[in-house]
Amino acid sequence: MYSTATSFYLPDLLSLSKPFKGSTNPHYRKAAAESRAWVNSFNVFTDRKRAFFIQGYNELLVSHTYPHAGYGEFRTICDFVNLLFVVDEVSDDQNGADARKTGQIYLNALRYPGWTDGSPLARMTREFRERLTRTTGPRSFRRFLQHSEDYIECVSREAEYRERGEILDMESFKHLRRENSAIRLCFGLFEYSLGIDLPDEVFQNPIFERLYWAAADMVCWANDVYSYNMEQAKGHTGNNIVTVLMKAQGCDLQTASDLIGARYAELMESYLADRERLPSFGPQIDNDVRLYLRAMENWPIGNLEWSFETNRYFGPLHDEVRHTRLVVLTPQRDVSDSDSD
Repeated sequence: MYSTATSFYLPDLLSLSKPFKGSTNPHYRKAAAESRAWVNSFNVFTDRKRAFFIQGYNELLVSHTYPHAGYGEFRTICDFVNLLFVVDEVSDDQNGADARKTGQIYLNALRYPGWTDGSPLARMTREFRERLTRTTGPRSFRRFLQHSEDYIECVSREAEYRERGEILDMESFKHLRRENSAIRLCFGLFEYSLGIDLPDEVFQNPIFERLYWAAADMVCWANDVYSYNMEQAKGHTGNNIVTVLMKAQGCDLQTASDLIGARYAELMESYLADRERLPSFGPQIDNDVRLYLRAMENWPIGNLEWSFETNRYFGPLHDEVRHTRLVVLTPQRDVSDSDSD
């Protein structure tokens, strides 16, 4: 599974995503500046990590993936994605036990109105919760809490695997990745952004469930192949589908990338077919479901577009990489030195 490759070609995921139409949110510039200032006011980053945070353009990702959201909702979602970045950045440097403690702070502040231990993470989560619960529906908020618990559990387990240098088998990793990617949390804000509150029967429908997971997996698989170079340069390859595939299939890096492209194509085909098979839940619910599906489709294409508009994964060569799809691997010491505290 250990590749000696010095470069590889990305699968052409943009072409495969043509059935989905990308867009951006008109409130991006104003809300992004406010959200970035909000995060920086808590002084949670070192100078180098703050620079990395700014270069990540989290708010631009939100613009691509929630183009339909009104200003208030868009700003709140920007804050949440930035909050997730804080949890992720902190836990990336922690062992399993400490990652669980970090996660518990987030969960306590989310579960209990007014709870705080005085930490920046608790204060940030508390402020996010106050804005979210003003208008979100009770069913969607209950699901959001459950997804948050699952996310923290999997982030903690990821830290434990990283401690042991353990790489999971394909099936185990697939379930872990769905949760620790936070994609379910991001999907969980669709209803808040749309002003709807779907009944549980929709999420329990097997066809809707397949649509949901196909869209979520498209995001996860794409993100892993796009972020592979950045992660291998920091020595964090265990939590990446590329590494898992190389181990499971006994293949090289390029073959793993090609397999991801093939899987993405299968997911898209499955999604489009199931979209036509979805049953009716009644006129009002059907309209809300259509809004939810459209919001869900913004994520795979929005994530791809965003990845080529920032320096996060491909550095200043992101435009060139978009055109050629060629990724030249960065030696580990270069990124690990520049990203250390």
